[in-house]
Amino acid sequence: MGKDDKGPDLTQGVSFAALSAKGMVAGRVGAEAVLLVRRGEAVFAVGATCPHLGAPLVDGLAVGETIRCPWHHACFSLRSGEALAAPAFDALGTWHVERDGDRIWVTERLPPPPPRGIGAGAPGRIVILGGGAAGFAAAERLRREGFGGTVTLLSDDTEQPYDRTLLSKDYLIGRVPEAGLPLRPDGFYEASGIELRLGITATRIDAARQRLHLAGGEVLPFDRLLLATGAEPVRPKLPGAADPAVLVLRTARDCRAIIQRSAAARTAVLVGAGFIGLEVAAALRERGLRVTVVAPEAEPLARILGPDLSALVRREHEAKGVVFRLGAKVASLGATGVVLEGGEVLVADLVVIGAGVTPRTALAEAAGIRTEDGLLVDEYLETSAPTIFAAGDVARWPDPHSGERIRVEHWVVAQRMGQVAALNMLGRRKPFDVVPFFWSRHFDALNIGMIGHAPSWDEIAVEGEVAARRAVVRYRREGRMLATATVDRDLDNLRTEQAMEAALEPGP
Repeated sequence: MGKDDKGPDLTQGVSFAALSAKGMVAGRVGAEAVLLVRRGEAVFAVGATCPHLGAPLVDGLAVGETIRCPWHHACFSLRSGEALAAPAFDALGTWHVERDGDRIWVTERLPPPPPRGIGAGAPGRIVILGGGAAGFAAAERLRREGFGGTVTLLSDDTEQPYDRTLLSKDYLIGRVPEAGLPLRPDGFYEASGIELRLGITATRIDAARQRLHLAGGEVLPFDRLLLATGAEPVRPKLPGAADPAVLVLRTARDCRAIIQRSAAARTAVLVGAGFIGLEVAAALRERGLRVTVVAPEAEPLARILGPDLSALVRREHEAKGVVFRLGAKVASLGATGVVLEGGEVLVADLVVIGAGVTPRTALAEAAGIRTEDGLLVDEYLETSAPTIFAAGDVARWPDPHSGERIRVEHWVVAQRMGQVAALNMLGRRKPFDVVPFFWSRHFDALNIGMIGHAPSWDEIAVEGEVAARRAVVRYRREGRMLATATVDRDLDNLRTEQAMEAALEPGP
């Protein structure tokens, strides 16, 4: 790509009027891609590419003094470049902007802002149990906020925190190498003063004495404890479901087992037609396997997406060769296939269960912490045990958007929960009012983004053409909009997020 392909040279200046239509101009400063963003009479210059997965921020949405990524909704400060909300953690570069009348120039790159300091009264010892999305995000945010006490991040996984979203997509397909999985390079934790301990099992929480007991007898005292224990795959109570040769997908180790088995396999059966099951089906089909999806429902994802989007997902899979056995119940399963009720046998070289997950609450329950399909937390993510917080797939929180307590199993939600929990463990008292967001990709032709949470609805409104893969689908209950799904309409998804956030803001 030549320099001219990157837009105008912003050091030579652009007109203020050029920013009027969209409020943004993508250009360059030397070899670096830079985005000019106008907010009122102010103009900011920041890096033009989202550091998460490389989305062009010119296609995103400016809200206040922030810019939001069009793909996965990472949010950055236009003033400092800081990554304010996951899934991005790295800051954008910022540049000095000068203006003379209608002419705007970008000059030198600005240094990063100085580290923030923590005031008196902060806890001394914070322990985080769980090395997934929420646990990592909390540890990273604690250090970024300037917390100077000890941060201990415990994980029962044997690998440092990695991007679990890749496991059912590009890593399983084979497009992302091992080096692309970790969320941070090897030296990050030591350099950040985060004690990362892998392969660790906690056996008991002593909430009253603020101690966490580990296997082997070690006891860790804490001033604040974050439970980010996540969830584990459901294995149906069916003959053969517990067979180790029948695989599930949750960890990198699980994914490697599927990859290893698929290398010599010709056929696969997926038990379950949820998002993970279908993404695995797509990945295995791209690996060349003949894939059959078995599920009891009449249409895949209809309970979540409604009939139109559900039909689109099914058509996309069937066009790529995936075979659906819907309305079918499994009687037994094993390493060589699946037996349906009625006796039909689906022979397969690889069997994968994608029947959802269940929150890991046993440790907290034994400690007397309140649970209800997850750990119950207040708006600040604190559990019924003072000084003990919860975040991620395991936490059920009071959602101000729906007015209900919800538990959501989405990557970005878990990361943002971890970030807010970090602030509240430092005494900030920040309510968790994030609008839930997730994305799902099926082959490379179909990308669905959903903002909000709608476990049930009584009305679906469609804008655009679902069949043409360019649509907005809104889910309402009793006239209230709960969620929006989009297909190839990223900006509409961002606008819905902004509107749902604004609905919580007090009026003038």
